[in-house]
Amino acid sequence: MAHINTRIAATCLALMGALSLSAPVFAADAPAAAAATADSRSTAAGHTFTLADGFSFSSQGAMVQARAPEGDTTISIVDVEAKTAEEALAKGWALAHPDFKRTLRIATPRPARNGWEEQKVFDYETSPNERAVVQAVVRRAGTAWVAILMEGSEATFEKRGSPIGKMLTSLRPKGYQRESFAGRKPHPLDATRIAALKKFLADGAKALDVPGVGFSLIDGNRVVYEGGVGVRALGKPEPVDANTLFMAASNTKAMTTALLAHAVDAGKLDWEQPAVQAFPGFKLGDPEVTKQVKIKHLVCACTGLPRQDLEWLFGDGRAAATTTFDQLSLMKPTSQFGEVFQYSNLMVAAGGYIAAAALAPGQDVGVAYDRLMRDKLFAPLGMNSTTFDFARALAGNHAEPHGDDLSGKTRRASMDLNYTVVPARPAGAVWTSPHDFSRYVLMELGRGRTPEGQVLISEKNLLQRYQPQIMVGEDVHYGMGLMVDRHEGINVVYHGGDMIGFHSNMFWLPDYGIGGTILTNSDAGVLLRGPFLRKLLELVFDGKPEADERLRLAVQNRAAEAKKNRELLTLPVPKGALSLLQPNYVSPELGPIKVRQQGGKLNFAFEHWNSEMALRKAEDGTLSFVTIAPGIGGVEFVVGQPAAGAGKGTAPLILRDAQHEYQFTPACGSWKQDDKGLWSAAACGKN
Repeated sequence: MAHINTRIAATCLALMGALSLSAPVFAADAPAAAAATADSRSTAAGHTFTLADGFSFSSQGAMVQARAPEGDTTISIVDVEAKTAEEALAKGWALAHPDFKRTLRIATPRPARNGWEEQKVFDYETSPNERAVVQAVVRRAGTAWVAILMEGSEATFEKRGSPIGKMLTSLRPKGYQRESFAGRKPHPLDATRIAALKKFLADGAKALDVPGVGFSLIDGNRVVYEGGVGVRALGKPEPVDANTLFMAASNTKAMTTALLAHAVDAGKLDWEQPAVQAFPGFKLGDPEVTKQVKIKHLVCACTGLPRQDLEWLFGDGRAAATTTFDQLSLMKPTSQFGEVFQYSNLMVAAGGYIAAAALAPGQDVGVAYDRLMRDKLFAPLGMNSTTFDFARALAGNHAEPHGDDLSGKTRRASMDLNYTVVPARPAGAVWTSPHDFSRYVLMELGRGRTPEGQVLISEKNLLQRYQPQIMVGEDVHYGMGLMVDRHEGINVVYHGGDMIGFHSNMFWLPDYGIGGTILTNSDAGVLLRGPFLRKLLELVFDGKPEADERLRLAVQNRAAEAKKNRELLTLPVPKGALSLLQPNYVSPELGPIKVRQQGGKLNFAFEHWNSEMALRKAEDGTLSFVTIAPGIGGVEFVVGQPAAGAGKGTAPLILRDAQHEYQFTPACGSWKQDDKGLWSAAACGKN
C-alpha cells in the first residue's frame, strides 16, 4: 500500500528517490536510435550497464541515450572530465541538451555504492501541468565522472520505472566487481550482533524523529529477538514492545497469497485457472484483458493495470468488500500484459476475495476472508493479536500513526484516511505485532509449516509464490505478493508496507533460516527499512560497511527536502487565491470537497478525511492548493481553467496521479452517488 504522493505517484526508483519532470530532448546531431538487440551496454569510458527493457538505444562519442517506447522519455548517460559534481552536471547537460534552462529545486548526496565513490542527485522544478520529470544523477569513481540525465513524462516514468531503475542500478564503473555473499558462511545473530542492530535502530529512530519501532530477528529458524525501541505515541510514556500492534499495510499481500495457496491445495482454485471462471463477477474495464487474467495474475503486478489508488483512498472505509470489484470494472491497463511491473492494490484485494469465495461459497466475501485468514493462517500460527478489526486493534496495545508537519517535524497523524483501505483489506489492512509478524516469517522459512511442524500450506504451492512473474529491477523480480532479490548473490525474499503513519518490512533468507521484521509508527520510518536490512547482512556476511552512511544521508536529505518543500508553499493562503475557490466541489470518481476557511486557515474536507491546505505557485504562474496535514502532505489540487462563458470562481480543481486525472467542478447543489459509485451535483450557473 502506498503513501499518497500525487505529484510523482509511485515513480519510485529507490536508487534515486522521488523524481521531478520535462519533455524528452536529444542532442541535435544525435543519430537515429536503433532498436536494441542485446541488453549489455557500455559507455565510451567503459562503464557497463543493462539497457532498460523495451527502450531503443543510440550512442555518439561520450554520450549514450536510451529512449522509451512511448517516445516521450529519454535517459542520457554522459562521460565527462570534471573536478566536481556540479561541473560534471554542467558538461553533461551541455552535450545532451545545450539550451537546458531549468531551475534547480534541490541537490542531495547519495551514499557510495556499487563502486561509485561519490553520488549526487539534482532535482529540477516543473509545473504541475507539464506532467514531466527532470532529474540528473552525477557519479564518480576515482577520477572518472558520469552524468545521468533523465527527462520525460510522468506517466512513462511511473509505468517504466522498473526498467529504468534496472538500467541505473546496473550502471557500474569500468572493471568493478560486484559484492557477493554467495558461498559465505553466515555468522550467528548472537547477543553482540543483536545489540548492534538494536542500537542501530534506536539511534536511527532518534535521528529521524520516529517515536517507536517494533522489530524481530530470526536465526536458525527460531526467533532470537522480538521487542522494540521508543514509544507508541508522542507525548505518552508507553513503550513499544513485542506485542504492540502496528498497521503492516502491504505486507498483507503475501499473507493473502498464502490463503490463495491454501485454496489451491484444497482443490478449490488453480493458479492457471481464469479468474473470471473462478469468480464470474470479476472484470476489468478491458474485456480482452479480463479474459487473460488467471488466478496467479491477480497477485503478480504484471497485468498492465496501473496503480490507481485514488478511487479507494477517497472512498468509504465502511463500504462493502464487493466495492473492490465495482472499482476494478472501470479500470484499464496502460501497458501490455506481462510487459512491465505495475502495482495494483485492487487486483490483490480481488485475489483475496476470490480465494474466500472459493473456500466459502455463498458467503459474503469480506466476512469469509476475515474468518478464513484467522482460522487458516493466523490462529494456527499463534498470531493471536493479528487482526483486520480496527476497533479491536485500537482498543489495546497499539502504536499511533505520525507524519511530518510543514516544517518536517514529526507530529501525530489522523487515522481517518487509513480506514479507506478496509474494503480492499486483502491488499493492506492487517494489524500485527513484532511477535506475531515473526511467526508468519517462520512459516515462510518453514516452507509452509508452523514453527511446531504443522503443515499449513504445501511446499509446492507455497514456493510457487516465489516464481518470477515480472521484473522489478536488476536481479529482483516480483512473484505473488513477494519480492525476491539476488543482488548480493543470495536469495532475499521480502515485502514492505505503507499506510499513513505506518511503514514496515518483512524479509527472510530462505537458504539460511535468517529473517526479520520491522514496524514503525511514523512516515520517516520508511527510511529505516533498507538500512536495517543492509546492516543485518553486513553483520552476518561481513559485508561492506554501507548501512550507517545510508542512514546518515537519509536523515540529512529528509531535513533538506522538508526545508525546500516549505519554501515552495505559501501559508497562510493569500486572499487573492482564496477568492478563486467555491464552497463545494465534486468529482464523479472521487466525490465531494467542502472548502472551509476558519481562523485564517484553509481546509479541504473530503468525504472521509480532511487537511489544512497551503498555496503553491509554479514558475509558470500555475496555482495549486496542497495538503499539509501530517501524513498526507503533498496532495496537489491544481486550479484549472473555467469553462467557456463560466462565471468568476468556477474554475475546476484538478487532482492527478502519474497516469490519471480527476476533475473537481464547483457544485452549487447537493451531491449524490449513483449505484455505480459515481458522484454528481448541480452545476454552477453561467454569466
